[in-house]
Amino acid sequence: MSTSLMNQLGVVKRNIVRADAAAVEHLGRLGSATVHEAMGRVGLLKPYMRPIYPGAAAAGTAVTVLLHPGDNWMMHVAAEQIQPGDIVVAAITAECTDGYFGDLLATSFMARGARGLIIDAGVRDVRVLKEMGFPVWSKAISAKGTIKATLGSVNIPVICAGALVNAGDAVIADDDGVVVVPAADVIRVAGAAQKREDLEGAKRARLASGVLGLDMYNMRGPLEQAGLKYID
Repeated sequence: MSTSLMNQLGVVKRNIVRADAAAVEHLGRLGSATVHEAMGRVGLLKPYMRPIYPGAAAAGTAVTVLLHPGDNWMMHVAAEQIQPGDIVVAAITAECTDGYFGDLLATSFMARGARGLIIDAGVRDVRVLKEMGFPVWSKAISAKGTIKATLGSVNIPVICAGALVNAGDAVIADDDGVVVVPAADVIRVAGAAQKREDLEGAKRARLASGVLGLDMYNMRGPLEQAGLKYID
């Protein structure tokens, strides 16, 4: 473990600057794929992060938590820092697939106003979580429980499934994946994402009318130059 990480263990940052709420809601309506493209194809968590039930979607601001393998102690510490509209983003100091989170923690998180959980590890009680309507994106589902013995930290920068997440960042999650937008950039990205959505709407209408992508995107010339030949 690096010295810099060691220096951040056992820390809870209580005052964080959260991304603009209206911009976060806007990004949530547009979805993770559009937001990822509009942001320059960055901020996407690895594709093994999947919703525990189909159709799950959430948009909110990140409360980050750093956990140790097989130990969910800091999840209970993180619960106290949740404000309405937050999504907890949990990273692990070393790879683990244990079930860190279930219906009891979900009940606590929901009481605080959490909109979901992103965790680079395992969860359990999936049937009950679905019934509760609490969305989770995880690397694994596992009945194996955890202990409570080792300090981690809350609201420090973490790397979750390959992406840097700072406390207060916007988190957009749905069936396509999870994307993180820096808090300071959410308004710009929301504008760019809306422009992209509007453009795609126009393209969708043309494609529905029968126009081919070959013509709409002017592909025929480049394809010919690349050597494509049609044989009748």
